[in-house]
Amino acid sequence: MKRRVGGPFLDTRPLRGNQPFRDLWIGTSASQLGGQTAIVAVLAQVWELTGSPVGTGAIGLATGLPMVLFGLVGGSLADAHDRRTVVRAATAGQVVAAAGLCAQALADNRSVLLLALVAVGTSCGALGAPARRTFPVRLLPSDQVAAGLALTNVSFQTAMPAGPAPAGLIIAGWGFSAAYAAQAVAVTVALLAVVRLPAMRPEGAAASGGGPRTEPGGRLIVLRRPTLWGSMATDLSATLLAMPIALFPLVNEIRFGGDPRTLGLFLSAVSVGGITAGLLSGMVTRLRRAGLVQLYAAGIWGLALACFGLAGSLWPVLGCLAVAGAPEKPSAPTALAPAEATSD
Repeated sequence: MKRRVGGPFLDTRPLRGNQPFRDLWIGTSASQLGGQTAIVAVLAQVWELTGSPVGTGAIGLATGLPMVLFGLVGGSLADAHDRRTVVRAATAGQVVAAAGLCAQALADNRSVLLLALVAVGTSCGALGAPARRTFPVRLLPSDQVAAGLALTNVSFQTAMPAGPAPAGLIIAGWGFSAAYAAQAVAVTVALLAVVRLPAMRPEGAAASGGGPRTEPGGRLIVLRRPTLWGSMATDLSATLLAMPIALFPLVNEIRFGGDPRTLGLFLSAVSVGGITAGLLSGMVTRLRRAGLVQLYAAGIWGLALACFGLAGSLWPVLGCLAVAGAPEKPSAPTALAPAEATSD
């Protein structure tokens, strides 16, 4: 009889036997929690400054555009340079941006400097994300890579609901500067972890002078596969027509007096719904009509958000947000933190 390897629970071998990966995991986990704290503070502070959903909606531009533009640049940098150096520089930039957010809150800033600092922090995170995603593969032996990626994903998924609610408590008790200071400390921990990593020079064509990898015609792949472009079109339509994050401060102000603790609960509720759906995803991943499943998911999301708009008390509001988060994973709360690592 063969001895059974592993078990039904999370494989923690990468944390127990690999110091560089353990440092990376601790630093990334801290930074993810700090990112959740910061996004609640940014939402609340922008609302306090502008009192307008247009102002809070501008946060999406300040994070979305840098993520797309600098993410592409970061991929080229990861292919052409030592990935540890790239992530070191990017994380150092995030520390500076977080410190700037704390300083502007202490100075009672009343200008768009806040959004500029958010854009800088997001740009730095996007620059380092492609290189950071390859770290588990480079640090771990082949038989532990899957376990390392699972541990990293658990860290990411735990931070999503665990960060926003405490952030609301911090803001309510000590103000915006305390929330930004918590993020600055968390990103500093991430920087110290990266500093201790071994060098990770590029491999393959980039290492031999061939330059960054390219994928000729790759942009046509989406157009040639109806499942992909249909999924993207449905998701884009739902996001443009019903994205609720920018409206959270308005709803919170009208119904709950603008309490930052409630705002944090809004974001945590969306994340809880997404995680719950992920745990139960086996019920739909085996279905053959992927496009139809996507349409149903978008419909459930829209219906849940409509009920969110009509609900009057806190618990129904949180319940509707949890249902809305089930078919559509939330992305806004992660904009100020490093992306979770996946295989490259």
